[in-house]
Amino acid sequence: MKYAAVLFDCDGVLVDSEPITNGVLRDMLQERGWTLTVEECMRRFIGKAVRDERDAIERHTGQPLTEEWMEAFRARRDAALRQGLSAIPNAVAAVRQVHALYGGRIACASGADRRKVELQLHKVGLAAYFEGRVFSGHEMPRSKPHPDVYLAAAKALGVDARACVVVEDTVAGVTAGVAAGAAVLGYCPSEIGHSSAAELRRAGAQRLMVDMAELVHLVA
Repeated sequence: MKYAAVLFDCDGVLVDSEPITNGVLRDMLQERGWTLTVEECMRRFIGKAVRDERDAIERHTGQPLTEEWMEAFRARRDAALRQGLSAIPNAVAAVRQVHALYGGRIACASGADRRKVELQLHKVGLAAYFEGRVFSGHEMPRSKPHPDVYLAAAKALGVDARACVVVEDTVAGVTAGVAAGAAVLGYCPSEIGHSSAAELRRAGAQRLMVDMAELVHLVA
């Protein structure tokens, strides 16, 4: 094998969740007086935890970002994901192949909260491949673009992060993987919601792919 383990981001790499999540976020910010298009919302928030954008949200809405509001957002978001979420094209087959190739030495390391990550993996049929190997940036001292979640995933797998490969689709995620010392593969299809190839390259991605079907060949 080229690497000791393969560490996957979740949103935008395994599941096509960003338009759904950001649609809910846009609506709830609109209700508080901050008008954004879904595209503007995605450009501003993708790759970041909503809680980490507290200052911007409070400045634009003039209202505090309370835990009650966050819980309402998570509830509406989760309901929308249960109804409309799908896997990224070819992601399920890619995970199945890499899981077999690496003898289960894979993990999902997301900047999102655990509730969301596990809901999404179950929804698209990927939960079994990541059983006991799901890591949330919300449970770390710092979330992406810091490396904490990737360092925790590598440690739990018993491998050095510098011997791992990270699969990411945003600048924040690539930055986190590079900071952990891992090699990073950037997923950059043309659809909105993913950072561009040039942005991923500048952030430190070593290789790029536009189709998750390419992954097994890049890590074999």
